Amino acid sequence: MKKVYVIPNIITAFGLACGLFVIFKVNMVEPGAGTYQVLYSSIMLLLLAAFADLLDGAIARAIHAESEFGFIFDSLADAISFGVAPSVLLLKALSLERGTGLSFYAMIGVMFYSLCGVLRLVRYNVRAAAARGNKDEINAQKKHFTGLPIPAAAAAAISLNLFFASPFVDALPILTLNMKAIILVSAMIVLGYFMVSRWKFPSLKMLHFRIPSFQLIYLTVLIAIFILYGILYYFSIAFFIVSWGYVIIAWILSLIRLIAGKKSKTLEDFEPEPDDLE
Repeated sequence: MKKVYVIPNIITAFGLACGLFVIFKVNMVEPGAGTYQVLYSSIMLLLLAAFADLLDGAIARAIHAESEFGFIFDSLADAISFGVAPSVLLLKALSLERGTGLSFYAMIGVMFYSLCGVLRLVRYNVRAAAARGNKDEINAQKKHFTGLPIPAAAAAAISLNLFFASPFVDALPILTLNMKAIILVSAMIVLGYFMVSRWKFPSLKMLHFRIPSFQLIYLTVLIAIFILYGILYYFSIAFFIVSWGYVIIAWILSLIRLIAGKKSKTLEDFEPEPDDLE
């Protein structure tokens, strides 16, 4: 292996280390001890892992250092950081009493989420390998994803977990511990289903703006100010809105396509793929 090939793999290893650190660290914390602070620091590490996941692929393509080893290593790192770590965080945040029906439901829910995340990565790898040399298929995969990407699913899961643990929601008397647990676990099950579903989710690469450059710059700066302000002062709320906003927008686009019917050309890219064995 050439020395240049080591660079993206080191970045992947760093992202994997972030995910592993979160898993090991939260298991050393006493149940109920500073839940919000533990979740906040853990989520920062998982966001760092997500950034590393974007960076390693970009660097590998830029310096022509893509390899089969790096491809598989990246998927395994994603499975741990985005498939297992969010489940561990949820169980630790809930700290449910053992032997109860709710604790059993939580265990089944997080196992379902993690299993679906691994299956999502396997399907993505199989499709990516089959698309090699086929420019049309590669371009189609760049425009949208079949099934919810696992980093987006992890972001939605941990953002909801942090949002419920934040001071804005935790003080509400309406939401009891059992109600929070049911909502959080149910959300994990829904996210797991959409990871292995045939629904289409948009890629940021498909965004095209046909507006004057000055207006685009102004709009970008304005949005960036609101996002940065939200991150600095209302991180749990801003993170929740951004992560679930992506998921909900994709659901709406897919529903519009389903209502329009296959004969319509409306949102053709969001036509769910037929069920078949891959």
